Amino acid sequence: MNHNLLEKYAEFIVRVGVNVQPGQTLIINGNLETAPLARLCMKAAFAAGARDVRVDWADEACSRIRMEMGSEEALTDVKPYVLRSYLDFAESEGGVCVLHLLADDPEVYNGLDAAKINRVSMARRTALKPWRVYTMNDKIQWCIAAMPSESWAKMIFPNEPIDVAVEKLWNAIFDVCRVTDGDPVTAWKAHLDRLNGLKDKMNAYDFESVHFTSSNGTDLTVGLADGAIWESASSPNEKGVMFLPNIPTEEVFTAPHKDKVNGIVYGTKPYAYNGQLIKGFHVTFKDGRVVEHGAEENADLLGELLDSDAGARSIGEVALVPASSPINRSGLLFYNTLFDENAACHIAFGASYPGTCKGGKDMTEEEMLAHGMNQSEIHEDVMVGAEDTNITGLTRDGRTIQIFENGEWVL
Repeated sequence: MNHNLLEKYAEFIVRVGVNVQPGQTLIINGNLETAPLARLCMKAAFAAGARDVRVDWADEACSRIRMEMGSEEALTDVKPYVLRSYLDFAESEGGVCVLHLLADDPEVYNGLDAAKINRVSMARRTALKPWRVYTMNDKIQWCIAAMPSESWAKMIFPNEPIDVAVEKLWNAIFDVCRVTDGDPVTAWKAHLDRLNGLKDKMNAYDFESVHFTSSNGTDLTVGLADGAIWESASSPNEKGVMFLPNIPTEEVFTAPHKDKVNGIVYGTKPYAYNGQLIKGFHVTFKDGRVVEHGAEENADLLGELLDSDAGARSIGEVALVPASSPINRSGLLFYNTLFDENAACHIAFGASYPGTCKGGKDMTEEEMLAHGMNQSEIHEDVMVGAEDTNITGLTRDGRTIQIFENGEWVL
Protein backbone atom coordinates (compact mmCIF):
# COMPACT_ATOMS: atom_id res chain seq x y z
CA MET A 1 0.00 0.00 0.00
CA ASN A 2 1.32 3.40 -1.02
CA HIS A 3 1.45 5.49 2.18
CA ASN A 4 1.67 8.75 0.23
CA LEU A 5 -1.61 7.90 -1.54
CA LEU A 6 -3.14 6.81 1.77
CA GLU A 7 -2.37 10.22 3.27
CA LYS A 8 -3.87 11.97 0.24
CA TYR A 9 -6.93 9.72 0.49
CA ALA A 10 -7.40 10.60 4.16
CA GLU A 11 -6.90 14.30 3.49
CA PHE A 12 -9.43 14.20 0.66
CA ILE A 13 -11.98 12.31 2.78
CA VAL A 14 -11.74 14.89 5.57
CA ARG A 15 -11.29 18.12 3.58
CA VAL A 16 -13.69 17.40 0.70
CA GLY A 17 -15.74 14.35 1.71
CA VAL A 18 -16.97 15.23 5.18
CA ASN A 19 -15.52 18.79 4.87
CA VAL A 20 -14.82 19.35 8.56
CA GLN A 21 -15.34 22.98 9.57
CA PRO A 22 -13.43 24.87 12.29
CA GLY A 23 -15.06 24.33 15.68
CA GLN A 24 -16.95 21.17 14.70
CA THR A 25 -16.65 17.80 16.39
CA LEU A 26 -15.97 14.91 14.03
CA ILE A 27 -17.32 11.49 14.95
CA ILE A 28 -15.59 8.60 13.16
CA ASN A 29 -17.33 5.23 13.12
CA GLY A 30 -15.27 2.23 12.06
CA ASN A 31 -14.29 -1.31 12.90
CA LEU A 32 -10.83 -2.11 14.25
CA GLU A 33 -9.35 -2.79 10.81
CA THR A 34 -9.95 0.84 9.79
CA ALA A 35 -7.53 2.10 12.46
CA PRO A 36 -4.69 3.16 10.08
CA LEU A 37 -7.06 5.30 7.99
CA ALA A 38 -8.99 6.55 11.03
CA ARG A 39 -5.81 7.87 12.63
CA LEU A 40 -4.85 9.78 9.50
CA CYS A 41 -8.37 11.20 9.23
CA MET A 42 -8.20 12.27 12.86
CA LYS A 43 -4.96 14.18 12.20
CA ALA A 44 -6.42 15.78 9.08
CA ALA A 45 -9.55 16.81 10.99
CA PHE A 46 -7.60 18.52 13.76
CA ALA A 47 -5.47 20.25 11.11
CA ALA A 48 -8.71 21.49 9.53
CA GLY A 49 -9.74 23.10 12.83
CA ALA A 50 -11.94 20.42 14.40
CA ARG A 51 -12.80 21.12 18.03
CA ASP A 52 -12.55 17.43 18.82
CA VAL A 53 -12.53 14.01 17.12
CA ARG A 54 -14.33 11.04 18.64
CA VAL A 55 -13.73 7.53 17.30
CA ASP A 56 -16.35 4.84 17.95
CA TRP A 57 -14.81 1.43 17.37
CA ALA A 58 -16.52 -1.85 16.54
CA ASP A 59 -15.20 -5.38 16.07
CA GLU A 60 -16.93 -7.66 13.60
CA ALA A 61 -15.91 -10.85 15.40
CA CYS A 62 -17.46 -9.55 18.62
CA SER A 63 -20.53 -8.36 16.71
CA ARG A 64 -21.05 -11.85 15.27
CA ILE A 65 -20.66 -13.52 18.69
CA ARG A 66 -23.15 -11.09 20.19
CA MET A 67 -25.64 -11.58 17.33
CA GLU A 68 -25.34 -15.37 17.52
CA MET A 69 -25.37 -15.85 21.28
CA GLY A 70 -27.10 -12.77 22.66
CA SER A 71 -30.81 -12.77 23.43
CA GLU A 72 -33.03 -10.84 21.06
CA GLU A 73 -34.48 -9.02 24.07
CA ALA A 74 -31.05 -7.64 24.96
CA LEU A 75 -30.00 -6.94 21.38
CA THR A 76 -33.13 -4.90 20.65
CA ASP A 77 -32.86 -2.91 23.89
CA VAL A 78 -31.19 0.23 22.54
CA LYS A 79 -30.51 2.45 25.54
CA PRO A 80 -31.29 6.20 25.33
CA TYR A 81 -27.63 7.13 25.80
CA VAL A 82 -26.86 5.74 22.33
CA LEU A 83 -29.11 8.34 20.71
CA ARG A 84 -27.98 11.10 23.06
CA SER A 85 -24.31 10.37 22.28
CA TYR A 86 -25.01 11.78 18.81
CA LEU A 87 -27.64 14.40 19.57
CA ASP A 88 -25.58 15.99 22.34
CA PHE A 89 -22.90 16.84 19.79
CA ALA A 90 -25.39 17.86 17.10
CA GLU A 91 -27.08 20.27 19.50
CA SER A 92 -23.88 21.71 20.95
CA GLU A 93 -22.03 24.84 19.88
CA GLY A 94 -19.95 24.17 16.78
CA GLY A 95 -22.06 21.18 15.79
CA VAL A 96 -20.98 17.81 14.52
CA CYS A 97 -20.11 15.92 11.34
CA VAL A 98 -19.81 12.18 10.88
CA LEU A 99 -17.45 9.90 8.96
CA HIS A 100 -18.19 6.21 8.49
CA LEU A 101 -15.15 4.14 7.56
CA LEU A 102 -15.95 0.71 6.14
CA ALA A 103 -13.77 -2.38 6.09
CA ASP A 104 -16.60 -4.86 6.32
CA ASP A 105 -16.79 -8.60 5.85
CA PRO A 106 -19.78 -8.86 3.47
CA GLU A 107 -20.74 -12.20 5.04
CA VAL A 108 -20.00 -11.50 8.70
CA TYR A 109 -23.42 -12.87 9.72
CA ASN A 110 -23.55 -15.69 7.17
CA GLY A 111 -25.48 -18.67 8.53
CA LEU A 112 -27.17 -16.79 11.38
CA ASP A 113 -30.91 -16.22 11.83
CA ALA A 114 -31.80 -13.62 9.18
CA ALA A 115 -35.11 -12.73 10.82
CA LYS A 116 -33.45 -12.06 14.16
CA ILE A 117 -30.74 -9.95 12.52
CA ASN A 118 -33.36 -7.88 10.72
CA ARG A 119 -35.39 -7.30 13.89
CA VAL A 120 -32.28 -6.21 15.78
CA SER A 121 -31.31 -3.86 12.94
CA MET A 122 -34.80 -2.38 12.80
CA ALA A 123 -34.84 -1.82 16.57
CA ARG A 124 -31.65 0.22 16.32
CA ARG A 125 -32.92 2.16 13.30
CA THR A 126 -36.14 2.99 15.14
CA ALA A 127 -34.32 4.07 18.30
CA LEU A 128 -31.95 6.32 16.34
CA LYS A 129 -34.61 7.85 14.10
CA PRO A 130 -34.23 11.39 15.57
CA TRP A 131 -30.53 11.23 14.71
CA ARG A 132 -31.20 9.84 11.23
CA VAL A 133 -33.29 12.97 10.52
CA TYR A 134 -30.03 14.92 10.72
CA THR A 135 -28.37 12.79 8.03
CA MET A 136 -31.36 12.13 5.75
CA ASN A 137 -32.12 15.86 5.69
CA ASP A 138 -28.45 16.85 5.28
CA LYS A 139 -28.60 18.97 8.42
CA ILE A 140 -25.01 17.92 9.07
CA GLN A 141 -22.12 16.80 6.89
CA TRP A 142 -21.66 13.05 6.64
CA CYS A 143 -19.48 10.82 4.53
CA ILE A 144 -18.90 7.11 3.93
CA ALA A 145 -15.51 5.85 2.71
CA ALA A 146 -13.75 2.49 2.79
CA MET A 147 -10.47 0.63 3.15
CA PRO A 148 -9.62 -3.07 2.78
CA SER A 149 -10.06 -5.73 5.42
CA GLU A 150 -8.52 -9.17 5.03
CA SER A 151 -11.91 -10.92 4.84
CA TRP A 152 -13.26 -8.42 2.30
CA ALA A 153 -10.12 -8.56 0.15
CA LYS A 154 -10.13 -12.37 0.20
CA MET A 155 -13.73 -12.44 -1.05
CA ILE A 156 -12.83 -10.23 -4.03
CA PHE A 157 -9.51 -11.98 -4.78
CA PRO A 158 -10.08 -15.54 -3.53
CA ASN A 159 -7.07 -17.06 -5.31
CA GLU A 160 -4.51 -14.65 -3.94
CA PRO A 161 -2.52 -14.77 -0.66
CA ILE A 162 -3.98 -12.43 1.95
CA ASP A 163 -1.27 -9.79 1.65
CA VAL A 164 -1.57 -9.72 -2.15
CA ALA A 165 -5.38 -9.56 -1.97
CA VAL A 166 -5.26 -6.62 0.44
CA GLU A 167 -2.73 -4.78 -1.76
CA LYS A 168 -4.89 -5.35 -4.84
CA LEU A 169 -7.96 -4.03 -3.05
CA TRP A 170 -6.06 -0.94 -1.89
CA ASN A 171 -5.04 -0.28 -5.49
CA ALA A 172 -8.62 -0.76 -6.69
CA ILE A 173 -9.98 1.65 -4.07
CA PHE A 174 -7.36 4.27 -4.93
CA ASP A 175 -8.22 3.88 -8.63
CA VAL A 176 -12.01 4.17 -8.39
CA CYS A 177 -11.77 6.96 -5.82
CA ARG A 178 -9.55 8.98 -8.19
CA VAL A 179 -6.58 8.99 -5.82
CA THR A 180 -4.04 7.07 -7.93
CA ASP A 181 -2.76 10.11 -9.84
CA GLY A 182 -2.01 11.83 -6.53
CA ASP A 183 -4.37 14.78 -7.03
CA PRO A 184 -7.86 13.65 -5.98
CA VAL A 185 -9.13 17.21 -5.39
CA THR A 186 -8.58 18.24 -9.03
CA ALA A 187 -9.88 14.93 -10.36
CA TRP A 188 -13.03 15.16 -8.26
CA LYS A 189 -13.70 18.76 -9.24
CA ALA A 190 -13.87 17.71 -12.91
CA HIS A 191 -15.99 14.68 -12.03
CA LEU A 192 -18.44 16.71 -9.95
CA ASP A 193 -18.75 19.31 -12.70
CA ARG A 194 -19.81 16.57 -15.14
CA LEU A 195 -22.33 15.03 -12.72
CA ASN A 196 -23.79 18.45 -11.95
CA GLY A 197 -24.17 19.11 -15.67
CA LEU A 198 -26.09 15.87 -16.13
CA LYS A 199 -28.24 16.65 -13.09
CA ASP A 200 -29.10 20.06 -14.53
CA LYS A 201 -30.09 18.50 -17.87
CA MET A 202 -32.35 15.97 -16.14
CA ASN A 203 -34.06 18.70 -14.14
CA ALA A 204 -34.52 20.89 -17.22
CA TYR A 205 -36.52 18.14 -18.96
CA ASP A 206 -39.03 17.97 -16.06
CA PHE A 207 -39.59 14.22 -16.33
CA GLU A 208 -42.79 12.60 -15.13
CA SER A 209 -41.36 9.06 -15.31
CA VAL A 210 -38.37 7.01 -16.48
CA HIS A 211 -38.57 3.63 -18.19
CA PHE A 212 -35.85 0.94 -17.85
CA THR A 213 -35.42 -2.01 -20.22
CA SER A 214 -32.63 -4.55 -20.72
CA SER A 215 -32.22 -7.97 -22.30
CA ASN A 216 -32.28 -9.74 -18.91
CA GLY A 217 -36.02 -9.08 -18.72
CA THR A 218 -36.11 -5.77 -16.88
CA ASP A 219 -39.08 -3.68 -17.96
CA LEU A 220 -39.74 -1.10 -15.28
CA THR A 221 -41.52 2.25 -15.31
CA VAL A 222 -40.68 4.53 -12.40
CA GLY A 223 -43.06 7.45 -11.91
CA LEU A 224 -41.45 10.36 -10.11
CA ALA A 225 -42.64 12.10 -6.97
CA ASP A 226 -44.47 15.41 -7.28
CA GLY A 227 -41.79 18.09 -7.32
CA ALA A 228 -38.97 15.53 -7.69
CA ILE A 229 -35.46 17.00 -8.10
CA TRP A 230 -32.51 15.17 -9.63
CA GLU A 231 -29.42 15.41 -7.42
CA SER A 232 -25.79 14.38 -7.88
CA ALA A 233 -22.71 13.67 -5.79
CA SER A 234 -22.30 16.67 -3.50
CA SER A 235 -24.81 18.13 -1.04
CA PRO A 236 -25.01 21.28 1.11
CA ASN A 237 -25.79 21.04 4.82
CA GLU A 238 -28.29 23.44 6.37
CA LYS A 239 -25.56 26.10 6.61
CA GLY A 240 -24.53 25.69 2.98
CA VAL A 241 -21.36 23.69 3.65
CA MET A 242 -20.80 21.26 0.75
CA PHE A 243 -19.86 17.63 1.39
CA LEU A 244 -19.69 14.27 -0.41
CA PRO A 245 -21.90 11.66 1.29
CA ASN A 246 -20.31 8.76 -0.61
CA ILE A 247 -16.75 8.19 -1.76
CA PRO A 248 -16.79 7.02 -4.51
CA THR A 249 -19.96 8.22 -6.23
CA GLU A 250 -21.06 8.18 -9.86
CA GLU A 251 -24.82 8.68 -9.64
CA VAL A 252 -27.52 11.15 -10.55
CA PHE A 253 -30.62 10.30 -8.52
CA THR A 254 -34.11 11.38 -7.51
CA ALA A 255 -37.27 10.33 -5.65
CA PRO A 256 -39.77 7.94 -7.26
CA HIS A 257 -43.47 8.29 -6.55
CA LYS A 258 -44.31 5.61 -4.01
CA ASP A 259 -47.53 4.67 -5.87
CA LYS A 260 -46.33 4.91 -9.48
CA VAL A 261 -43.74 2.18 -10.02
CA ASN A 262 -44.78 -0.73 -12.25
CA GLY A 263 -43.12 -3.68 -13.93
CA ILE A 264 -40.30 -6.11 -13.24
CA VAL A 265 -36.64 -5.49 -12.55
CA TYR A 266 -33.73 -7.92 -12.23
CA GLY A 267 -30.75 -7.45 -9.97
CA THR A 268 -27.44 -7.32 -11.82
CA LYS A 269 -25.07 -7.63 -8.85
CA PRO A 270 -25.26 -9.47 -5.50
CA TYR A 271 -26.45 -7.36 -2.60
CA ALA A 272 -24.93 -7.51 0.90
CA TYR A 273 -27.70 -7.08 3.48
CA ASN A 274 -27.22 -7.52 7.23
CA GLY A 275 -23.97 -9.42 6.74
CA GLN A 276 -25.29 -11.87 4.13
CA LEU A 277 -25.48 -11.89 0.31
CA ILE A 278 -28.65 -11.87 -1.82
CA LYS A 279 -27.88 -13.11 -5.34
CA GLY A 280 -29.87 -13.32 -8.59
CA PHE A 281 -32.91 -11.46 -7.33
CA HIS A 282 -35.91 -9.95 -9.09
CA VAL A 283 -38.89 -7.92 -7.89
CA THR A 284 -42.22 -7.11 -9.53
CA PHE A 285 -44.00 -3.84 -8.75
CA LYS A 286 -47.65 -2.91 -9.08
CA ASP A 287 -48.79 0.60 -8.22
CA GLY A 288 -45.58 1.26 -6.35
CA ARG A 289 -45.34 -1.86 -4.19
CA VAL A 290 -43.48 -5.14 -4.60
CA VAL A 291 -46.10 -7.81 -5.24
CA GLU A 292 -43.76 -10.67 -6.19
CA HIS A 293 -40.09 -11.35 -5.64
CA GLY A 294 -37.48 -14.07 -5.75
CA ALA A 295 -33.75 -14.75 -5.60
CA GLU A 296 -31.37 -17.53 -6.55
CA GLU A 297 -29.66 -17.25 -3.17
CA ASN A 298 -31.07 -15.96 0.13
CA ALA A 299 -34.59 -15.39 -1.17
CA ASP A 300 -35.84 -15.53 2.44
CA LEU A 301 -33.48 -12.71 3.36
CA LEU A 302 -34.90 -10.60 0.53
CA GLY A 303 -38.32 -11.28 1.98
CA GLU A 304 -37.15 -10.14 5.41
CA LEU A 305 -35.87 -6.90 3.88
CA LEU A 306 -39.17 -6.26 2.07
CA ASP A 307 -41.17 -6.94 5.24
CA SER A 308 -39.05 -4.65 7.43
CA ASP A 309 -41.88 -2.12 7.74
CA ALA A 310 -44.84 -0.69 5.82
CA GLY A 311 -42.62 1.31 3.45
CA ALA A 312 -40.03 -1.34 2.66
CA ARG A 313 -41.92 -2.73 -0.37
CA SER A 314 -41.77 0.63 -2.12
CA ILE A 315 -38.72 2.48 -3.38
CA GLY A 316 -37.39 5.83 -2.24
CA GLU A 317 -34.65 6.35 -4.80
CA VAL A 318 -33.87 5.72 -8.45
CA ALA A 319 -30.29 6.40 -9.53
CA LEU A 320 -28.61 6.51 -12.93
CA VAL A 321 -25.03 5.25 -13.25
CA PRO A 322 -23.32 4.55 -16.60
CA ALA A 323 -21.71 1.20 -17.39
CA SER A 324 -18.48 3.13 -18.07
CA SER A 325 -18.13 4.16 -14.41
CA PRO A 326 -14.64 3.43 -13.00
CA ILE A 327 -16.11 0.88 -10.59
CA ASN A 328 -17.72 -1.09 -13.41
CA ARG A 329 -14.66 -0.71 -15.66
CA SER A 330 -12.51 -2.25 -12.93
CA GLY A 331 -14.23 -5.56 -13.64
CA LEU A 332 -14.46 -6.24 -9.92
CA LEU A 333 -17.48 -7.17 -7.87
CA PHE A 334 -16.83 -5.39 -4.56
CA TYR A 335 -19.59 -7.09 -2.53
CA ASN A 336 -20.07 -3.70 -0.91
CA THR A 337 -22.95 -1.37 -1.74
CA LEU A 338 -20.82 1.77 -1.44
CA PHE A 339 -18.89 0.60 -4.49
CA ASP A 340 -21.27 -1.69 -6.35
CA GLU A 341 -24.12 0.84 -6.39
CA ASN A 342 -21.76 3.14 -8.27
CA ALA A 343 -21.11 0.50 -10.91
CA ALA A 344 -24.72 0.27 -12.04
CA CYS A 345 -28.08 2.00 -12.04
CA HIS A 346 -29.89 1.19 -8.82
CA ILE A 347 -33.08 1.56 -6.86
CA ALA A 348 -33.45 1.77 -3.09
CA PHE A 349 -36.12 0.05 -1.06
CA GLY A 350 -37.40 2.31 1.70
CA ALA A 351 -37.13 5.99 2.48
CA SER A 352 -36.71 8.87 0.06
CA TYR A 353 -34.12 11.54 0.69
CA PRO A 354 -36.00 14.78 1.52
CA GLY A 355 -33.57 16.78 -0.65
CA THR A 356 -34.80 15.01 -3.79
CA CYS A 357 -38.06 16.97 -3.71
CA LYS A 358 -38.59 20.74 -3.95
CA GLY A 359 -38.88 21.99 -0.37
CA GLY A 360 -38.57 18.42 0.95
CA LYS A 361 -36.11 19.27 3.72
CA ASP A 362 -38.73 21.51 5.32
CA MET A 363 -41.63 19.04 4.96
CA THR A 364 -43.18 16.83 7.61
CA GLU A 365 -43.42 13.10 6.92
CA GLU A 366 -47.11 13.58 6.06
CA GLU A 367 -46.27 16.31 3.56
CA MET A 368 -43.59 14.16 1.95
CA LEU A 369 -46.05 11.27 1.66
CA ALA A 370 -48.54 13.61 0.00
CA HIS A 371 -45.89 14.36 -2.64
CA GLY A 372 -45.39 10.63 -3.20
CA MET A 373 -42.09 10.36 -1.30
CA ASN A 374 -41.78 7.00 0.41
CA GLN A 375 -41.25 6.76 4.17
CA SER A 376 -39.53 3.84 5.90
CA GLU A 377 -36.93 3.01 8.55
CA ILE A 378 -34.73 1.47 5.85
CA HIS A 379 -32.94 2.71 2.73
CA GLU A 380 -31.34 -0.22 0.92
CA ASP A 381 -29.77 0.24 -2.53
CA VAL A 382 -29.85 -2.69 -4.98
CA MET A 383 -28.14 -2.77 -8.35
CA VAL A 384 -30.30 -3.17 -11.48
CA GLY A 385 -28.29 -1.59 -14.32
CA ALA A 386 -26.87 -3.78 -17.09
CA GLU A 387 -24.40 -3.23 -19.94
CA ASP A 388 -27.33 -2.92 -22.37
CA THR A 389 -29.70 -0.91 -20.17
CA ASN A 390 -31.86 1.56 -22.09
CA ILE A 391 -33.66 4.35 -20.28
CA THR A 392 -36.19 6.79 -21.69
CA GLY A 393 -37.91 9.60 -19.88
CA LEU A 394 -41.46 10.89 -20.35
CA THR A 395 -41.64 14.65 -19.80
CA ARG A 396 -44.65 16.28 -18.20
CA ASP A 397 -45.46 17.89 -21.55
CA GLY A 398 -45.61 14.48 -23.26
CA ARG A 399 -42.20 14.11 -24.95
CA THR A 400 -40.16 10.89 -24.84
CA ILE A 401 -36.43 11.54 -24.36
CA GLN A 402 -33.62 8.97 -24.66
CA ILE A 403 -31.50 9.15 -21.50
CA PHE A 404 -29.40 5.97 -21.63
CA GLU A 405 -28.55 3.78 -24.60
CA ASN A 406 -26.64 0.51 -24.07
CA GLY A 407 -25.77 1.49 -20.53
CA GLU A 408 -24.46 4.97 -21.30
CA TRP A 409 -25.67 8.56 -21.01
CA VAL A 410 -26.81 10.06 -24.31
CA LEU A 411 -28.12 13.41 -23.09
